[in-house]
Amino acid sequence: MLNVTNHEGAIREIQLARPPVNALDLELLRALRSAIDDSVREGMRGIVLSGSQGLFSAGVDVPALLTRDRAGVLGYWREFFAVCTTLARVPIPVVAAITGHSPAGGAVLALFCDYRVMAEGPFRIGLNEVQVGLIVPEAIQLALRRVVGSWRAERLLVSGAMIESSDALACGFVDELTGVDQVVTRALVWLGELLALPSHAMLATRRLARADLAAAFADPDALPLDDFTDAFFHPQTQAVLQQLVAKLKSKS
Repeated sequence: MLNVTNHEGAIREIQLARPPVNALDLELLRALRSAIDDSVREGMRGIVLSGSQGLFSAGVDVPALLTRDRAGVLGYWREFFAVCTTLARVPIPVVAAITGHSPAGGAVLALFCDYRVMAEGPFRIGLNEVQVGLIVPEAIQLALRRVVGSWRAERLLVSGAMIESSDALACGFVDELTGVDQVVTRALVWLGELLALPSHAMLATRRLARADLAAAFADPDALPLDDFTDAFFHPQTQAVLQQLVAKLKSKS
């Protein structure tokens, strides 16, 4: 599920390792949240979140989610947003090493990080939920607005656009591009430079800068998970998701 590596400077790399596409099922989400919490508790000063070459994460494990009843789907979304809460409120910096394609849930994880290094080339990133019939909730929209601005966020969200790495850099969705085999290295370099700053001032300033994001997830029970779950079972959404799964099966 995860490969965990400690690097110099008390930096921990947490690599998503659920072949073939690092789809976010319930077990992986729980493992990721636990790994982040463990990193803080064990005194790590920063985290790099990475994937496999060519693919960061394909996002939500839709085939698995479609097999669940309403209670199971609600439980899944509760865990997904618990991971978002952990990333939004984590007291140490986290860098997303976006090692390839990063649609939907993969893009969401990256947005909650402090900095995003993406593989250069024909790799795409975006919140394409609308294209598969899902709604992007306000707390996730906020995360995108903070990064690309309100107007650009609206354009990307409403169309469910998946944009190539060069366009992602141009609009601020990611902060840096590099060769696919250098993404983790560059993430470590950036994080190392940040951690070389006076820690008290850096962490306090970071906390203030991310206060709006942390506040949006201050009360996970207040998130509209019931409404989100209801939307998942909308007939249009179910039809599109079933078509998506059928298409995936035909390719395998």
